[in-house]
Amino acid sequence: MTEQTYCDRLVQDTPFLLGRGRLSEQQVDRIILQLNRYYPQILSNKDAQKFRNPKASVRVRLCDLLGHLQRSGERDCQEFYRALYIHAQPLHGLLPSRLAPQHSDCTDLDSGAMGHELSDRGPVAFLACLGLAAGLALLVYCCPADPKVLPGARRVLGFSPVIVDRHVSRFLLAFLTDTPGAL
Repeated sequence: MTEQTYCDRLVQDTPFLLGRGRLSEQQVDRIILQLNRYYPQILSNKDAQKFRNPKASVRVRLCDLLGHLQRSGERDCQEFYRALYIHAQPLHGLLPSRLAPQHSDCTDLDSGAMGHELSDRGPVAFLACLGLAAGLALLVYCCPADPKVLPGARRVLGFSPVIVDRHVSRFLLAFLTDTPGAL
């Protein structure tokens, strides 16, 4: 399956954004001004005046703006999402394109949204990891100090620092040096 582009997302999110009461007139004006001031290549002064016309309703202005951005291209749609995030962050989090199931390799505006914490994976995964950690702890601390008993486990732990963070690796290396001749 391919990644969803910002233009595709904008097509998907347009009906939601045009819903009554979603964006206030001030928020729409701020988004237009940001696209005009910081990115004049996206919205020229003439376009910004057209989309900020007080004679037209907010919904019509927003509809025209979204149509203009969809025709303009991917980068313009991406900058719209950035402006929406800045000026209407709670609404940005409720967009249908953000709530749809996404792949872990997709990119997004805020990088923290894509990282999965252990708690996001559910209670079964948490209990499995906790059981594994407890089992390893019991294996390491409760087994006799005889180097003949766990030579394989000590070899596995010897290669762990390559994968494990450097702070944890100090403790694993200290564990290996406690019993001479283990490797």
